[in-house]
Amino acid sequence: MTSGGGSLKLEIHADDKAPGKWSVPLGEEVFRRFLSGGGGSEKAVFGEGSLFSPFLFGKYFDPSDAFPLWEFEADVLLASLRSLGQCRVDWSQTDQAYVLKSDLPVVGKNNVQVYVDINGKVMEISGQWNGNKKTAINGDWRSGRWWEYGYVRRLELPGDADPKNSEAFLSIKEDYSFLEIKIPKTNSKNKF
Repeated sequence: MTSGGGSLKLEIHADDKAPGKWSVPLGEEVFRRFLSGGGGSEKAVFGEGSLFSPFLFGKYFDPSDAFPLWEFEADVLLASLRSLGQCRVDWSQTDQAYVLKSDLPVVGKNNVQVYVDINGKVMEISGQWNGNKKTAINGDWRSGRWWEYGYVRRLELPGDADPKNSEAFLSIKEDYSFLEIKIPKTNSKNKF
């Protein structure tokens, strides 16, 4: 994965407290039925090796539930996907920051949003399907059957993460985007 030269800096929104947000869980059987009837965008975003795939971590895990990503080594957790050449995500840490890099197929700048719940130390990356302007009954696509409208991955941040100083960059290519998020550590004196 390469980020290329033309990166756009994304705004990271803080404390999005939408009522009922992600309140409807995406169960494995519901996901399989949805994906079997879905189009190209859905299959590309939820597919093997994607950041948003419920099977990214080796077994089914609802992407709307927060996952403690940096408690696991990417090389170990993603070994089988990497051996098949199907991995489109990576994460690591340095002395200064936590880093997440991911290809995002078929999404554009206006479809990718990054939120940080400062108190709960949860970061979420979400967006709506290209061209999908539908909303749920109450007006917030994230409060109902959200997978019909878009995608999400929620991540628990480590205790020493400094979410309010995080940075997110998006590089857009013809048929995919590349996302890079840097989350500084609170004990780090150096900013990226």
